[in-house]
Amino acid sequence: MNVVEWAERLIALPSVTGEEGALEAFLDNSLRRSGYRVERQEFEPGRANLFASAGGPIDIVFCSHMDTVPPFIGAERQGEFLYGRGACDAKGSIAAMLAAGQTLRAEGFDRFGFLFVAGEETDSRGAKAAAALNPGSRFIMIGEPTGNRLAAGHQGVLNFHLAVRGRSAHSAFPHLGDSAVHRLLDVLESIRSVDLGEDPILGKSSLNIGLIEGGSAANVMAASGQASLLVRCAIRAELLLDRLKTAIAGRAFLEVLSETDPQKLGTRPGYETTVLPFGSDAPYLGVFGERFLLGPGAPEEAHSDHERVGIRELEEAAALYRKLARELTAEPVGETRR
Repeated sequence: MNVVEWAERLIALPSVTGEEGALEAFLDNSLRRSGYRVERQEFEPGRANLFASAGGPIDIVFCSHMDTVPPFIGAERQGEFLYGRGACDAKGSIAAMLAAGQTLRAEGFDRFGFLFVAGEETDSRGAKAAAALNPGSRFIMIGEPTGNRLAAGHQGVLNFHLAVRGRSAHSAFPHLGDSAVHRLLDVLESIRSVDLGEDPILGKSSLNIGLIEGGSAANVMAASGQASLLVRCAIRAELLLDRLKTAIAGRAFLEVLSETDPQKLGTRPGYETTVLPFGSDAPYLGVFGERFLLGPGAPEEAHSDHERVGIRELEEAAALYRKLARELTAEPVGETRR
């Protein structure tokens, strides 16, 4: 299959996080039929990563994630674009990697492998488990939508939950109660005033208060309140967490759900670069060697109801993956080191 056919087949298979099985089975079967040596790494019942070798000692690993955010949206081609869930995040990257692999093998180059992981959109459980594979590679190329530019880095993530307890009472007698919602709002206002930090390359950190819950009725003072927040970190998550705890000053219970530090990634002379405001599996994949991150599609299209990837971008990505594999491993076209 060419890169567009690969992409259409991949997008057509639902693979919302936790339900990657159908896509994993398709890739497993396709790679085995193409002559790759495939290892299925089950990291919890019914969920697995795929690791495939082209045959030679592995210098570079092509890696992307199989899962998508919900809901599933089927594949549709309109003009020069493919639409559907995962079109750019990140099934377009998988398709381009598979197409690049076809070309590399046809040229006699087999010092590469594929790593397709589950769970990137939530807790990166697949990538964390994959660290145990350790094939001795020197480089890993991670696929995420970057507009086919090498990502010089991306921000980290601090995802946390706040909970506040109060005392319920009739709202006509506020002196008898203690509104947890009012107290929570005060805490959130303090958090919004925190200096979240910035980095000369990664830019400023940003805060999103994604969910607020509390209370039972408009005429009842709230006995409890809670909120879920996420910071895109341009500085170390630990440093940022200390600043947040100072602002909270014991007025709420804070539970960290996940945290990763900002990442600086590999670049190459002659390649356009970008910096990404979102995270990836990169923090957990250092065991595979120097990390690079590039893929087709605009980052802004990811997770949207109009997610898409350009046909030309897919073709360009396949060519870039093949070119970078050759350059990084110092293998000129037409020569193969044994």
